[in-house]
Amino acid sequence: MVNCMMPLSILAASPASDGGAIAAQGSSVWEFVVKGGVMMIPIGACSLVMIAVLAERFMVLRKGNIIPSNFMKGLDRTLRAPVATEERRRDALHYCKSNASPIASICAAGIRRLSAPIEVIEKHLSAEGEHQVFHMRKHMRALAVVASIAPLLGLLGTILGMIRAFQTVAISGEALGKTEMLAGGIYEAMITTAAGLFVALPAIIGHHWVSAKVEHLAADMDRIAFDLVELAGDTTQSLKISAPSDNGHAGEAMSTDAPISRAPDVAVSTEA
Repeated sequence: MVNCMMPLSILAASPASDGGAIAAQGSSVWEFVVKGGVMMIPIGACSLVMIAVLAERFMVLRKGNIIPSNFMKGLDRTLRAPVATEERRRDALHYCKSNASPIASICAAGIRRLSAPIEVIEKHLSAEGEHQVFHMRKHMRALAVVASIAPLLGLLGTILGMIRAFQTVAISGEALGKTEMLAGGIYEAMITTAAGLFVALPAIIGHHWVSAKVEHLAADMDRIAFDLVELAGDTTQSLKISAPSDNGHAGEAMSTDAPISRAPDVAVSTEA
């Protein structure tokens, strides 16, 4: 009879023991933070900076914000409109300003010099492209700093904790031969190292993710800038409204059938 009741008593006691383990596990995170000491405060601040930067860059670097869809189609229609060159340039600039995106700013820099030689347009497109890439890499240095100093803060906390642990053992006569006191101090000291690594690893991954995102977007903007250079060369040789004739009617539009020479590539640097 006793043997039959023992498994039931074990099953009845198991939920309570599981609940206690779950409760202990739930409180262990906060206990680790408290036992880590004062160095957990700057490590926690680093984690907040990392989360804020990654969230902000994730929202800003979406492709729709950098390169709006169908932007080049609308710009192409504006630049190929059968109107005077100055009016065409004014309409294109207004179109770029209405988009308020990095690619629109790059295109506007080239459109302002639409009547200039191709080399001048390339120069201004490249300069504006570097400026926009610099803004796209905003806060990257903060991620790099967090990834660098978080493990160092954790290591410093561990060293300070071990100093305190050995100091306690040294000044306590009762601690002689009691390894559990030294082990407990070292266990608490190692918490800061683990916390620093937990912050540094996501910061490193996030830094590389943002860098790769910026490089892909810069490559897309480079392609669009190249298309704009070709389009600018096309518009300078395409439809132009001639001056009014003696009978008051405008002359016919002059067109060129000669092929347009391919413009050289416009490099948009990804270096901040």
